[in-house]
Formats: sequence, structure tokens, C-alpha cells
Amino acid sequence: MVYAPQGSKRDLVKAKRQLATVIDLNKCMGCQTCVVACKNLWTVRDGTDHMRWMNVTTYPGHGYPRDYEHKGGGFRDGEPQPGVLTTMSDCGDHFQFNHDEVLNQGKGNAARFEPKTASGETPSWGYNWDEDRGGGEWPNGYRFYLPRMCYHCSNPPCLQACPTNAIYKREEDGIVLIDQERCRGHRHCVEACPYKAIYFNPVHETSEKCILCFPRVEKKIAPACNRQCPGRTRAFGYLDDVESQVHKLVRVWRVALPLHPEYGTEPNVYYIPPWSPLAYDDEGKLTDQMRIPVSQLEELFGPAVRQSLELLGRERAKKRKGEPSELMDILISRVWEDRFGGFTEAPLEPHAAKGGHKS
Repeated sequence: MVYAPQGSKRDLVKAKRQLATVIDLNKCMGCQTCVVACKNLWTVRDGTDHMRWMNVTTYPGHGYPRDYEHKGGGFRDGEPQPGVLTTMSDCGDHFQFNHDEVLNQGKGNAARFEPKTASGETPSWGYNWDEDRGGGEWPNGYRFYLPRMCYHCSNPPCLQACPTNAIYKREEDGIVLIDQERCRGHRHCVEACPYKAIYFNPVHETSEKCILCFPRVEKKIAPACNRQCPGRTRAFGYLDDVESQVHKLVRVWRVALPLHPEYGTEPNVYYIPPWSPLAYDDEGKLTDQMRIPVSQLEELFGPAVRQSLELLGRERAKKRKGEPSELMDILISRVWEDRFGGFTEAPLEPHAAKGGHKS
């Protein structure tokens, strides 16, 4: 699409096709490889130190940005809801450490690393400071990892809130982008996003967010966070591609669910809900009860999570009996190329392209 900023909001939200991601929470091991892959590509510039366009946190926990679920935004009954801005502290800040004091001043054991915020204060919270804490009581503690990014919504509240029409969906693939030349840093988009997946760059005074690695996508390379996942937790592709795993998991099996569907944004990142370990009773014996309360999963994924879990249970049982299960074969994913809906080209190697030695 040729971007037409003078167009109406209805024009800016149009998309002929929609790219989507499915993340299997049963396989995510919280390794942060996706976070590092994204960080190394997109947020090593001035003003982006506090940004993690891709992030993985422990649930239950504060999430990232901190307590995003309680900061408003999104829609209710079609009406925009008020939201609040995230702070540098909410986003984990940009910690500075006393490296010179510890390493170069000969203080031995008297000095130790002490983080300071970008403004020189002692931090009260940081990214993943509550990692692996989880919930429940011994011996029935529970937790799972929740990867999050921009959801490239079909009904993006950030787009509706932007007063300068700087935000738009690409017509060819539904990726939501912010035109950095038109953005004036009003941050209404940050308030409007219920996932708080938009960040303010204090150096350039503009809003920034995940771009779904569109330069890679245009060359049929899967986004870095998806491609680099060592656990094969991710499926990526067009929702209308009937051969893609995304289509099968979302539209056919209907086992992949959106996060907080009540926000009304129609997000295009979906999750296979976590299958809980079984709980112990007071005598230390295993029961048939899940440790993760289904009510908490309903708060995340809506009432459809019960049907999804029941389907997962039936298909797992079939596989254990040696019976065929297309769903389990998709989720096990023995062939990595099958995960990416045709976006399987190798990442670019600029050093090789320039004629350098390829090791």
C-alpha cells in the first residue's frame, strides 16, 4: 500500500491479508533468545535502551511493562477506554553499573555491583525481577512463561488514537507500523494500547514498537523472534493460508487463542494455553486436578480456554495410545520449516554479500 496519511482511519486500518503468530506456551522455556534476537536487531539505538519489543515474563507476575494489565486502553463494547502512560521504571529503565569502582579501583571485596537508574537513583523494579516466582503454595506451585510483543491488531486502538495519522496497517500483510516522520510524540497510542506494547523514545521524542521484522518478511524470512526460538514454540504465516500451521491452529483446530480478547482489539498473536502439571493432595499423592487454576487462564484467554484445554487433553491421550493426531504432530513440529508458512529463507549475511569470507 502507498501510505496516504491524509486518508481516513478506515483507510489506514484496511488490510487484504493478515500475518499472525502462534506461540505454544507448553514449550516456551523462558530462555530469552527471542528477546535477545529482537534487541540486537532493533533496539540498540539511542533512546531504546529500556525497550524490549519482544519480552518473556513469568506468569503470574507483574508482566512487562510492569502491571500493563492494569493500565487501561483498548475497547469495551466498541468504545475506546482511557489508559495511562507507562514510565521508564515500568519498562525496566536503563540501568547503569559502577564497573570502574568494582574492577579498577582496587577495592577488593569492599565494592560490589550496584545498579542505578538512568537518572542515578536506586531502582525499585527491573525487567524480570519476579522471574520464576509464579504462584500457588507448596507443593503445588506453578508458573509458565508468557512471551509478548506488539499484537498487530485488526482493530488497533493505537491507530485510532493517533492524532497525526502516523500509525497504519500495511494493506498487503496487516503489519501495524508507526511513521517516524509523522509521529509527534503525543503518546496517545501508548495510552490506548491495552498491551502497552508501544514505547516512547526520549531522545527522538517519538513512539516506537515492534515492526514484525518487515524487511525480513519482504524477503520471505520469518521475524527474528520466531526464527531464533530454539524450542520451536512459534508458528508464523498468513491466517488465510490454508496450508500454514497458523491457519490450522487458529481457524481449523481453534486451539490457539488471543490474549485478553475482552480488550476488543482483535490481536494477531495467539497462544496455545499451558497444560498444567497435576496437583498433590494433603497426603502427597497426585490428583487429577490442574495446579494452574483454570479461572486464571480464563482471565488471560477468555472462556474458550476450557474447550482448548479439553481438546489438547483428548489429542494428547490419542498420541499416547499410538493413534494419529494431526494437532499433536503440528505442535511437536519435527520439521522446522513447516512452522513458518513459506517464510523459510535464510537470514541475510551482509558480510558474505559484500564478498567477504563466509565461515
